Amino acid sequence: MVRDLAEDQLSRHSSGPLKVAIVVAVLGVVGMLVVDHGPWNKPKVQHPVIANYSTTGEAARAAGADVIPTEPKLQVEPSPPVPKPVHPVNPAPHSH
Repeated sequence: MVRDLAEDQLSRHSSGPLKVAIVVAVLGVVGMLVVDHGPWNKPKVQHPVIANYSTTGEAARAAGADVIPTEPKLQVEPSPPVPKPVHPVNPAPHSH
């Protein structure tokens, strides 16, 4: 009888946190779905008559900004400054 009571208490107490974790997980997933896919999160598409500029550069120029190109990068990077290899003073004689 004591053994049955102990097993019943263990099974009852161990399922509580599991149920709470499942509820929290389900509410979190439902909350993310509502926030990400709700009716207030639709892309705002402008009519072509309203959207006056087709590129960012055109819009910037219209706002009065100066648009200048970026500096071109070198095609070949210079070799890093490392010490040059040292040649031996007396090279080994060639055997014929």
